[in-house]
Amino acid sequence: MRAVVIETPGRCSVQTVPDPVPGPGAVVVRVAAVGICGTDAHIVDGEFPPTPYPIVPGHEFAGEVVAVGNEVVGVVMGDRVAVDPSLFCGTCHYCAIGRGNLCERWGAIGDTVDGAMAEYVAVPAANCHRLPDSVSLSHGALVEPLSCAVHAFDVLPRALGAHYLLYGAGTMGLLMLQLARVAGAASVSVVDLDTARLAVAEKLGADAVGTEADSFDRPQGWEVVIDCTGAIPAIEDGLTRVRRGGVYQQFGVAPGAATAAISPFRIYNDEITIVGSMAVLHSFGRAVELMGKGVIDADTMITHGFALDEFADALTAFRDGVGRKIQIRPDRSG
Repeated sequence: MRAVVIETPGRCSVQTVPDPVPGPGAVVVRVAAVGICGTDAHIVDGEFPPTPYPIVPGHEFAGEVVAVGNEVVGVVMGDRVAVDPSLFCGTCHYCAIGRGNLCERWGAIGDTVDGAMAEYVAVPAANCHRLPDSVSLSHGALVEPLSCAVHAFDVLPRALGAHYLLYGAGTMGLLMLQLARVAGAASVSVVDLDTARLAVAEKLGADAVGTEADSFDRPQGWEVVIDCTGAIPAIEDGLTRVRRGGVYQQFGVAPGAATAAISPFRIYNDEITIVGSMAVLHSFGRAVELMGKGVIDADTMITHGFALDEFADALTAFRDGVGRKIQIRPDRSG
């Protein structure tokens, strides 16, 4: 089969590699679509420490089951599935207390083992989630980032009728916007430096958009402030916008060595809650259901599809901030 192989950081090409074979409890999925995200770029650049090389990237994907190994229950040939990439050890302290996303031996398909930037990928059958008939395979590949957003709402203290301020109108910010609308937000304001992205946020239901929070008439602040950028200026600004008794969530991924200034006195005096959210946890199946219910405007979210041989061009487009969700579709000819 053909696959994108990152041989070492900075060295990446499309190669012919052996077809995967399903072991016990595993299946082989013919990949229909796989999204590109920031983690993929970090892996290409050698900036994601858990990754061994060589590796086939790709952790946001959906496709059709074409081979089934022994001891598989609940998944059959022909199933259309989205695949949770999470690989938790199941035995460490964090797995034992139900927090597998913090697993001491954390792994993920496409991050620590070969992933879906390929024609086929072998995956644990238990990680496969059957897609409703109403959800296309391309839309199914959006389930993984949506499941990250669902987990973010799981850990977010919130109340009905709260006013939200979101930093970032990229893929994840727009997913969070759409979830906030159905989670009972009284209003959602969105900040982004890109006016084209702000126009999309308006289309998807934002009550107010702007290139800075000062453009909004809300001097008392917001009950919920969420950073979806990982950018230090946005984070520092967002921390000043939380209303007394409110919540700040760090959802965007900042560089590991980055630091941001905060006011410890204000955290104390205003009883501000700060919460983080990392990856997927018990949220993938619910993300499938939300996609099936049409909660997410997937057609607006997915803007570009590239052939497998066009991976380098797709990655360049991603780095340049082109469109929104960019996908590789291995069954498409170059």
